[in-house]
Amino acid sequence: MSSPHINYRSLAEEAASPFLEHHPSTGQGPSKTQDAKANAAAAHLDPLGEHGLEQPLDEHDTEHEGEDTPRNSGVMIHMVPETGRARWNHIEDLDSFFSRMYQYQQKHGFTVIVVDEMLQVLEFGFVVWLLAFVMHCVRFDVLFGDTPPGGPNPNKTTLSDVMYPTGECLANFTWVTYLVVFIAAIYLGIRLLKMVYHITQYADIRRFYNSALHIEDSDLDNFTWHEVQQRIRRVQAEQHMCIDKESLTELDIYHRVLRFKNYLVALMNKQLLPVRFHIPLYGEVVSLSRGMLFNIDFILFRGPGSPFQNNWQLRDEFAVRSNQTELAQRLSKLILGVALLNLVLAPVIFVWQLIYFSFSYANILRKEPGALGLRTWSNYGRLYLRHFNELDHELDARLNRAYDYADRYLNSFFSPLAAVIAKNLLFISGGLLLLILALGIYEEHVFQVEHLLVILAGLGAIGVVCRTLIPDENLVWCPEQLMTAILAHVHYLPSEWRQQAHTTKVRQEFSNFFQFKAGYLLSEIFSPFVTPFVLIFVFRPKAIELVRFFRTFTVSVRGVGNVCSFAQMDVRKHGNPDWQLTSELEEMTRATAQQPQQEPQQQSLAGGKTEMSLLRFTLNNPEWQMPKEAKQFLRGVREHAVGELVQAKTSMVQENPLTNSLISFGTMGADYCSIANSVLTAQVTPHQLEISQSLRPGLGPVSGGFPVAASDFRQMLQQNLSASVGPLDSMRRLRLSRAEGRLEGPTDTLLYGLCGVDPRVGSTPLNVGVADMCLSALYLHELNQQKRQARQSRIDEAEDERPGPSHWPPRPPAAPSAAAGSGSRHTVITSKAAESTPLLGSIRS
Repeated sequence: MSSPHINYRSLAEEAASPFLEHHPSTGQGPSKTQDAKANAAAAHLDPLGEHGLEQPLDEHDTEHEGEDTPRNSGVMIHMVPETGRARWNHIEDLDSFFSRMYQYQQKHGFTVIVVDEMLQVLEFGFVVWLLAFVMHCVRFDVLFGDTPPGGPNPNKTTLSDVMYPTGECLANFTWVTYLVVFIAAIYLGIRLLKMVYHITQYADIRRFYNSALHIEDSDLDNFTWHEVQQRIRRVQAEQHMCIDKESLTELDIYHRVLRFKNYLVALMNKQLLPVRFHIPLYGEVVSLSRGMLFNIDFILFRGPGSPFQNNWQLRDEFAVRSNQTELAQRLSKLILGVALLNLVLAPVIFVWQLIYFSFSYANILRKEPGALGLRTWSNYGRLYLRHFNELDHELDARLNRAYDYADRYLNSFFSPLAAVIAKNLLFISGGLLLLILALGIYEEHVFQVEHLLVILAGLGAIGVVCRTLIPDENLVWCPEQLMTAILAHVHYLPSEWRQQAHTTKVRQEFSNFFQFKAGYLLSEIFSPFVTPFVLIFVFRPKAIELVRFFRTFTVSVRGVGNVCSFAQMDVRKHGNPDWQLTSELEEMTRATAQQPQQEPQQQSLAGGKTEMSLLRFTLNNPEWQMPKEAKQFLRGVREHAVGELVQAKTSMVQENPLTNSLISFGTMGADYCSIANSVLTAQVTPHQLEISQSLRPGLGPVSGGFPVAASDFRQMLQQNLSASVGPLDSMRRLRLSRAEGRLEGPTDTLLYGLCGVDPRVGSTPLNVGVADMCLSALYLHELNQQKRQARQSRIDEAEDERPGPSHWPPRPPAAPSAAAGSGSRHTVITSKAAESTPLLGSIRS
């Protein structure tokens, strides 16, 4: 029976790594701590003692029991171990353990996982058998009718006529066939061992679910991951799976499951991943295949010689700045070696992927030939749009909500020239298809003509392709509105796309996120030939930047290990000034005002990644006790929004970032429109007035001009949104997906503050997490746009006032540029910024 990896390391071993945070022990010295660990390990591994006999209590254990059970009384004391508790005490590799727990819940339990593992092995064996059978055991001359069958009825062909007997089939095998079968058998054996290992590991997870979490497989689908996560935290308090901390936070669990994924998200934001490259005679290509992701994961995290020595710790050499050049050379050699191995195996991988995708999509294409014309989110898009600390099912749910808007947006573009050609080709192919079908109906012998089925299939494929190129005559062209709806759900789009959604450039860039399924399949099939060259010529030159990135942006968190510092979502350290309110920014960066001017630009991320990730994480995990700076940021944003709402309702100035966001939010659909109306038409509450006056103390109390302003405000709403309903009814229309967050939803949101509604109103709390995140994303983008415009205006005014030729810089160096703040792909980590940042920043659990 397999058991979790349990390792009781000494404190000296833990102190040997410079990446670990050191805390003075309290209550007991190191020796007592080691003794306690050793005793716990002994109780777990051999509860009855070294020889299977009962062990007497030591002096420390019996000091309070001397009167009742004296040593010479002859009373035998039986040690009954708490097997349920000791079973899960101090699991060494919590990353793998929590990851398997997450997969166990997402894959619906042990039975489904075992069946899936077994069928995957059978699939590979079936492919090998089928190829060998087709190449050596089929009589193609009889199958194609070139040779008459040898049976008693020469006019009837049977299965035995077209297949060689077993002995003759094996005799046809060549040495190449035996070599391929031998290699396939070795690989199949490895897959079988891997399957057995996975099954034993998931058997442990099943025992943990059943005994520790008290969740049976039959009830697993009734629990969300959020509910499972809360039970894990309770088990940690009882059994101490992580021995370095008394309790685990939601962020700790996310760090364990998404440690390496968070690094990839940050590397993508810093343009250090090989996603853009040039192909001779073709041009620029934006692609990130699964094979490339597998190689990057192997090179950076899991392979021998990678920067990480295990699942939770970076190699000690990265703590020494002088080792950067040597580490970069080692990483460069590793990338080169992996690339050459990919180049050698490219033909084999290509054949396998061609067969795999052909088998996977053959039945789908037979029933739905237009399936290849559908679109899907690319691997590049999924990684670019991913938040820090966002699990796969949370990302899928968010992108699925944006799918319809994205599909409608790209379908609204068409090429007039391609449409004209497609209409004529559709006419010609339709005429030929109709002629063949009419002749076949008149005389069925027509369908026996050689290659007629191939012609019919080709004409059908031409028709499918042509129909995708012809635009819908009833299409309403509204790209800006659709792009706003997309932005509300995906949260990250370059700011340069604002008011440019109708242009061909933006459409082409967005198609890299949302590509045709046919393009996705072709990129995956041919990726074995592209990946080696991309690794050598695009990824390998970035070795020194990768080393600086890991050294600069790695911090140690007690009880978690080394994590990407951006994944801490520290708006004080990694926040982008363009995505934060000025007042909050001044308070949180006052201590770092004397740092080099280039540092904030390199410490922050483009597109408000830190701020958006923090906002989404708090909505999905409302129980999380966030740091003080995060609370200040969220409270500042929500209070600023309330102040703008009150200002719009009580003054003549009614256009501001909040009202623009609400109107854009209301154009996304009926449910969203209802919520926006509820916010905009709700009466101003005394609490909202108090917040507004605290933000604008010089304005004093609201004057008698309120009715006129309110009348103008209602007139503006009638021009932009439909009739409204009550706030409670409108919010109940939009339910939170069971896949995300807790079912009750968050209790402290932007929408609750804007509506002036108590989140505890009614017997059932409102589920508005999705709508709140959409509105918050739009609002932050509006604030970002306002700050960029204001800064540009100040720069233009200052430049106009300067006499003579102007040498004024296009952007102040202390703040990120417009391109850097909006997802520009031309900013990389410079060595100066990397060297000026310590490896271990402020550590927060």
